[in-house]
Amino acid sequence: MGKVAKLLRVTAVTGDTGLQSEVLEDLSDARNYRRWLAGLALPHLGEHPLEIGSGLGDYAAEWIEHLPRLTVSEADRARYEHLSTRYAGHPVVSARFLQLPGEGPGPVHSSVVSLNVLEHIPDDVAALRNMASFVQPGGKIVALVPAFPSAMSRFDRMIGHQRRYTRRTMLAAMTGAGLTPEIVRYVNPLGLLTWYLSAKALRMIPRNGPALRLYDRGIVPVARMLDRVRSPFGQSVFAVASV
Repeated sequence: MGKVAKLLRVTAVTGDTGLQSEVLEDLSDARNYRRWLAGLALPHLGEHPLEIGSGLGDYAAEWIEHLPRLTVSEADRARYEHLSTRYAGHPVVSARFLQLPGEGPGPVHSSVVSLNVLEHIPDDVAALRNMASFVQPGGKIVALVPAFPSAMSRFDRMIGHQRRYTRRTMLAAMTGAGLTPEIVRYVNPLGLLTWYLSAKALRMIPRNGPALRLYDRGIVPVARMLDRVRSPFGQSVFAVASV
């Protein structure tokens, strides 16, 4: 682990890392939403995925019963220590400190998955290219990113979002990194409408509480059902590309 960490060329993820960790902890109760996103990614992960920006390890907890191996990673030291402690001695999960772009161990993973991470990295094309270097030929890059520049809010900027994406800009980033896009689509149109109201108009910061629980228990199941019909807009862009 120490040897790998020394090899990395550090380009820090931007934003208030303390606030990022607080929000991750607050949103840990959004179980339906987390399971939805984890379920979107799962069919594309293969036998041994690497998750970039694993946060507190909540997505990993959704995947581990379905995978023989999983590597989680973090660029923030405090969150990396949390991951290491949470999954210490786990038969499926291993944790590593990892910042992108940087040198890695070579193409050893079946996929690289990042959920709400790429938007934090200043050079997203370089990051995608770097992710591909960890993946075996024919493996996948799986990403979820926030959608629509018009939805950029004070909260986005506080936690270090460099950009919000459209289908077109996500396609451009993946092709610019030498990847072959397979799926690039919008997810959760109801969530985007809610975001415009809560984060843009009311300038709210997502926190645990009655409003989050109402959204997770009342709106997310409906949004997930509606996701069977492809929408021309959404809160996020979900993308899968082959290496």
